[in-house]
Amino acid sequence: MDKNKKIGLIIAIASVVAAVSAALTAFLIVKEKKKKDDEELTHYLECSIE
Repeated sequence: MDKNKKIGLIIAIASVVAAVSAALTAFLIVKEKKKKDDEELTHYLECSIE
């Protein structure tokens, strides 16, 4: 039974690491997209004013 607990713990740790890395990746992608959209909007507004 002790061996099964160790395997379960390893799987649980791997699952937590995968979930955290997926959440971090999604956050960074959304943040980068927002930054790009803001830059495009600023460029558009600057060009439309001229």
